[in-house]
Amino acid sequence: MVKLRLRRMGAIDQPFYRIVAIDSRVSRDGKYIESIGWYDPKPTPARIEIDKDRALYWLSVGAQPSDTVRSLLRKAGILQMRHMQKVQEQAAAKRSKEEEVKNEGID
Repeated sequence: MVKLRLRRMGAIDQPFYRIVAIDSRVSRDGKYIESIGWYDPKPTPARIEIDKDRALYWLSVGAQPSDTVRSLLRKAGILQMRHMQKVQEQAAAKRSKEEEVKNEGID
């Protein structure tokens, strides 16, 4: 299973994290599939940079974010975007199903 989680970088007392797509069996700082952003918790306020297209892609193919990454995605507005995509897909599926039923009645 692919997860979105943090990979620690930086020196002692200077943490810096990359947000990565990684196999769940790999260690925290092990080999990752793709880096989709970074998170710097030291400055006030903390700095977050996430590639929205890649994050949405990984979420759409079933990658599970860790609790911390889920929080960061929420702050960046990506989870809201994913929710809106799901709602639009469901509405489109419902419309197409209704059209099929309507067309069957005409034949």
